[in-house]
Amino acid sequence: MTDTSHGTGGLTFDKTKRSWPNELNILFALFVIIAIFEVLGQMLPYMNDQSFLFDTRDRFDSIFNEARLKIIILQVAIIGIIALGVTQVIITAGIDLSSGPLVAATAMIAMSFGQTELVNGFANPKALFGPWAMDLPVIVPVVVGLAFGAFIGAINGTFIAYMRIPPFIATLGMFLICRGIALWWSGGNPISFPTDGFKWIGSGMMPVVWFLSLAVVFHVIMRYTVYGKHTYAIGSNEEAARMSGINVKRHKVTVYVIASMLAAFAGVVLAAKSETAQAGMGEFYELFAIAMAVIGGISLQGGRGSIIGTVLGAMVLGVIRSGFTYIKLDGSYQLMAMGSIIIAAILFDQYRQRNRA
Repeated sequence: MTDTSHGTGGLTFDKTKRSWPNELNILFALFVIIAIFEVLGQMLPYMNDQSFLFDTRDRFDSIFNEARLKIIILQVAIIGIIALGVTQVIITAGIDLSSGPLVAATAMIAMSFGQTELVNGFANPKALFGPWAMDLPVIVPVVVGLAFGAFIGAINGTFIAYMRIPPFIATLGMFLICRGIALWWSGGNPISFPTDGFKWIGSGMMPVVWFLSLAVVFHVIMRYTVYGKHTYAIGSNEEAARMSGINVKRHKVTVYVIASMLAAFAGVVLAAKSETAQAGMGEFYELFAIAMAVIGGISLQGGRGSIIGTVLGAMVLGVIRSGFTYIKLDGSYQLMAMGSIIIAAILFDQYRQRNRA
């Protein structure tokens, strides 16, 4: 017989339905994936008994392969910043496909205001504007980039909330617009030679610092503030949220503005890290950001998920991508495998939704 206990109003609680927090399931999956790649490193004959994450050489300062760990974390940091915004959009039962091209467009725009005037004593050969736009304080290109992101987000949000255009269509159109802006801004030419202050934004492990800092900020916002409660309420039941007094349209615009500003900041960090900006930057970033959120337990139906889950989802995706490279899997197979993993995560989410119902 199923063990039950009485709850409020005579309702019963079935202990067999109790489950771990979703974040613990993702963390467990992360450890399992690491273990699988460790085993493959020992079993595959061409791997020569290499370890995936552990340092097997005779040294005592660390047991981990620090180089691979840094690569994994750096790989997910910039896309992870985008995923923090995408998470909030998906929680409202929306979607944002414009974030990848927005990264490219923002990188071009911000870099054009973050250039140095002289390169080895000569005029900057990649200068887009005149001396008035050279050697500006680092805050200028950052603010310009964020303002551009806010503008794009406001357009997305207005189309979706006030004109009732489906999020997929609205952001797909903005996807093409932003990619066009990135190509038009400098005629398709790269923009290079940033100031030292601008380069600092993406130097070393700074992308990771930005990602984790923003993750902490938005975890607190989503869990403890009115903004977070309204975001979850809209995703769970938009009509009920409206009836309870939430200004759903205004809130949706705010969510898309924040998501686009995070994508824009990711573009600034990417340009600073690369020390150049190119129109082709950010390719597939929007899909990987959505994958991080979905793998992290964010429901595409809205109303469920957490920032912590997205951070763990980013780590899972980073480990998988690094693991595929580690076992020397061909790039074409990597894309097919990543697509299969995303579909599997969505199917699991659908199963979980039906099981909860």
